[in-house]
Amino acid sequence: MSSSRKHHLKSLMLSIAKGLLEEEEQEQQEERRRYMSESCPPLSMPRTMQELQEFCRELHHKVDVVDEERYDLEMKVNKANKEIDDLKIKVQDLMGKFKKPVLRKVRMSADAMLKALLGSKHTVNLDLRANLKQVKKEVKEEEKELRDVGDWRKNIEDKSGMDGRKKMFEAEA
Repeated sequence: MSSSRKHHLKSLMLSIAKGLLEEEEQEQQEERRRYMSESCPPLSMPRTMQELQEFCRELHHKVDVVDEERYDLEMKVNKANKEIDDLKIKVQDLMGKFKKPVLRKVRMSADAMLKALLGSKHTVNLDLRANLKQVKKEVKEEEKELRDVGDWRKNIEDKSGMDGRKKMFEAEA
């Protein structure tokens, strides 16, 4: 679509919108005039004191009715505004425009995590090590000898000289 065509369409849309706004404004003014003629009849001043008092009572009653309506409408508007704010927050959450905070690593046992999530309802003790099987470790003789060697100096002194060689042969046999 060419730019001149876009410009022409845009100007047409704006002119139509302007006409609609003017019609709406005229309708609102006409509605105001109609409401004022219904709600506020032409003022006729009373001539006697009793008529004046009755007139004041009527005015007070009308003011009370209008105040009640105003209060009700204010409450409706406030409620609608709160709902709009809540919906805006939900939309923002769904769109993901908020920054996610950087999470820190926390060392926590399984028990502590369940307690944090479930609160005081958590009574099960998750001791994971208790569920493991006990395995007996077979110690090989070679490893046992290596561990039992002890201090190497004593070992050398025992094996030095003819007595040491004799002990070595006796041990092997």
